[in-house]
Amino acid sequence: MDPILLFCTLGLTGIGIVMVYSASFPIGTERMGDPFHFLKKQAMAGALGIGLLLLAARMNYRYWQALAIPLLLGSIVCLGLVFVPGLRQQIGGAFRWLKIGPFSFQPAELAKLALVIYLARWLTRKEGRMENFTSGFLPPVIVAGILFSLVFKQPDFGTGVLFGAVVFLLLFAGGTPIRYLAGAFLAAVPVLAYLAFRADYRIDRLTAFWDPWKDPGGTGYQITQSFLAFGAGNIFGVGLGEGKQKLFYLPEIHTDFILSVIGEELGLIGVTLIIVLFLVLIIRGFQSCLRATDLFGTYLALGITTLISIQTLLNMGVVMGLLPTKGSTLPFISYGGTSLMINLMAVGILLNVHSQGGIAKNEDPDRRRGNGRTPLPGPGRG
Repeated sequence: MDPILLFCTLGLTGIGIVMVYSASFPIGTERMGDPFHFLKKQAMAGALGIGLLLLAARMNYRYWQALAIPLLLGSIVCLGLVFVPGLRQQIGGAFRWLKIGPFSFQPAELAKLALVIYLARWLTRKEGRMENFTSGFLPPVIVAGILFSLVFKQPDFGTGVLFGAVVFLLLFAGGTPIRYLAGAFLAAVPVLAYLAFRADYRIDRLTAFWDPWKDPGGTGYQITQSFLAFGAGNIFGVGLGEGKQKLFYLPEIHTDFILSVIGEELGLIGVTLIIVLFLVLIIRGFQSCLRATDLFGTYLALGITTLISIQTLLNMGVVMGLLPTKGSTLPFISYGGTSLMINLMAVGILLNVHSQGGIAKNEDPDRRRGNGRTPLPGPGRG
């Protein structure tokens, strides 16, 4: 396994668990009667996620090609089940979770990874034939449209846009003609603009983005409080656990705005450490693409790394006021069991792509990248 990629992932996960506790203990005490409520759930998700990471790192990544369609269909079914009374769980006016006994599950997180695996499979099978509009380009766009429609109704506009961005970038990497991508982009812009301006709260977010200080106690409240947190932290921070914004000033502080807590308590140094760990993780992820033994591994590693990269940029952009406010968690750091487990499993797949590249390079040069149809390893070779 790639020790640097593994170290960065575990480092971010460990920092995340600590900061979730620091950010959530006032909320846990007030709302749950237990200051350790969110810490225990996040730590459990982290332990399960590390187990999934190790399992995925040991499992030959080529098996995911056979699981692509079942995973995608299962994700679509789960996304549909969030609208079924008795199964869905409403939080903050949105239906994004399935309630299964004492556990909750967010299907959109699984759908992100399932979409990447499906696209890797599709681009591998259609290598050299993506210029065909109906049989090469259109099917993955339709799949992305279905996923977008389901998450938009939850509502979760940001995840829908994320689906579109991942599809666009992977299709571009897969050799799709620019005219198809440009046409799809131009067609999507007015639709996205209409959907964005149809809801009053989305208009308020855009207004707050342009001038958050115009209404710091209303539409601009969340982002101005985030600015205050970063300002209070300065270079070295006020100290771990000593932040004030988590005392019911900044909403969603243990999820979407956890980087603000890091900025306040650990200062510029803490935020820089987080950024460096993400940068190294992303660079190692892209390097795994170059080590892949076949096209499927290349597209799979590229898709996973792109997915983590976009989510990271979106969250950091929002909390720093560079993008309009939206519900977007910071991978490995923000509170959320489903997100943490899926992201850790995705890194496990990256680790296997990296290690399989080393095995193929040392054992058999003839198995290096070719037509994308590298066979599954036999006994003793995986």
